[in-house]
Amino acid sequence: MGEFSLNQITPFVPCSNLARQIAFYRDVLGFEVGFTAVNYAFLRREAVAVRLIEVEAKDDLTGREMSFYIDVIGIDALFADMRDALNGLPEGRVRAPFDQDYGQREFHVLDEDGNLVFFGEGIADGPGA
Repeated sequence: MGEFSLNQITPFVPCSNLARQIAFYRDVLGFEVGFTAVNYAFLRREAVAVRLIEVEAKDDLTGREMSFYIDVIGIDALFADMRDALNGLPEGRVRAPFDQDYGQREFHVLDEDGNLVFFGEGIADGPGA
């Protein structure tokens, strides 16, 4: 077998309104828009990327929400960088940084369609480190 490397996973995130979701990922989470089409957008922040795909309005996203985990270094600094934008979200959409029993420090953000975005960093000497 030859050598290979898996470099990145880029989730497709369904959304009901592409423009609104692009604005959220850009203005709140700090992603840069790399490409847009009629019902699709590719956004990146450093080595992390998401692919937003707009579904027809008749499609019910209830029960189809997804979540994904973004591993980071310097989680408290990242949260501080996003703080002003996160403070502008409705109550209940953000969970500030906290330590998990499984050795990760995390914060959580719900996007415009209820998809849960986890940001996490291993705690020194913890099982997730």
